[in-house]
Amino acid sequence: MSGGARARPRVGLVCDRDRHDDLPAHRSGDAYAAAIRDGAGALPLLIPALDRPLPVADLLEAFDGFLFTGAVSNVDPAAYGGVAPRNPALLDGARDAVSLPLIRAAVGAGKPVLAICRGFQELNVALGGTLHQHVHELPGRLDHREDVAAPVETQFGPSHDIAIAPGSLLARITGLASAQVNSLHHQGVDRLAPPLHADALAPDGQIEAVSLPDGQGFVLGLQWHPEWRWAQSPVSTAIFAAFGKSLESA
Repeated sequence: MSGGARARPRVGLVCDRDRHDDLPAHRSGDAYAAAIRDGAGALPLLIPALDRPLPVADLLEAFDGFLFTGAVSNVDPAAYGGVAPRNPALLDGARDAVSLPLIRAAVGAGKPVLAICRGFQELNVALGGTLHQHVHELPGRLDHREDVAAPVETQFGPSHDIAIAPGSLLARITGLASAQVNSLHHQGVDRLAPPLHADALAPDGQIEAVSLPDGQGFVLGLQWHPEWRWAQSPVSTAIFAAFGKSLESA
């Protein structure tokens, strides 16, 4: 780059494998890319979920950090020893084949990782945890699902409080002991992966955020969607700014 200017850090966004006009396609939501561009100050680039995944070593060399996004699909329970899903159509094996090995490799290499919703669940599974497939059916748990009949603004609006663990990565990033977040998931963490720390809990005890205290780099997983109108939320603004700062020093 001319003048010695430093190129923007490159962030890989793992895509879902979908179909468009009955042909295989790769998809990632616009809000994730915009939050990486504007909130983290980085260059968002898509990682396709090909039938033969791109080599992990090539992805580690190509990117400074990774965002594992939310999705309609679920992690295959076979990846964590769970029972077969009620609706196999909601699985995305091509994405699992990219995301799970890539998370382990990125964490091992000290590459910054931000994991949201499905990505949050992928992070837990990749590092040895398990998932509840239907959180709302558990005794004493909230219904964390969105109302699909409601306007999008309502679906992504504040849903419940979270209690943020003192001294956790999320507490250091936000400077808060609690916050309000949205809620658009029916699966959630069951057994927390051994290396991860629960940074935030919902009122029903469901884990809402995790970090990796002993990791070499920035690792933060969030069950909610901070990318939604991130610039209007001080919590989301702080999260993406912290992720962007971690990319500069990675």
